[in-house]
Parts: sequence; C-alpha cells; structure tokens
Amino acid sequence: MTRNSDVSAGEGGIRTGVGDLIRVPWVKSSHSGPNGGQCLEWAPAQAATGTVPIRDSKNPEGPALLLPAPAWTAFLRLVATPGD
Repeated sequence: MTRNSDVSAGEGGIRTGVGDLIRVPWVKSSHSGPNGGQCLEWAPAQAATGTVPIRDSKNPEGPALLLPAPAWTAFLRLVATPGD
C-alpha cells in the first residue's frame, strides 16, 4: 500500500499511480450503512486494467490496496457464499 509513489502489480508491468486513483469513481458496498460502518470501496473503472483498487471507506485519502482481478473475484465469491 502506498500513497505517493507508483505501484507495480505482477509481472505484466501494470502500473498505477496513486494520483490516478484520486480521479476515478469509487463504489461503496451496498451493505454499507448510513453510519459509515466498516466498509471498503472499490474502483470498478480500474478493473479493466487487471488490477482492482480497494480502500477503506472511512479513510478515502488513505492508501489503496491493488488486487489482481482474479483475487478480487475470488474474494467476492467467498463473501457472497453463505456458510463457507
């Protein structure tokens, strides 16, 4: 996680500067309550690059974690599957 420098993801050379993430639209979980809760946001427009940025919705100026798209998909499957 970083704030001020570029981040490389994987051997494919995908690079995204954190500055690039400031201007992209972020989406908060539909399960996020009106009180802020413990939620994360993701930037779906960046997913086409093969890297999915996520961040803490309570700290949007803080660092973003860049996940490979397959890892994000696996995470979503795990949290959407009841009882697993």
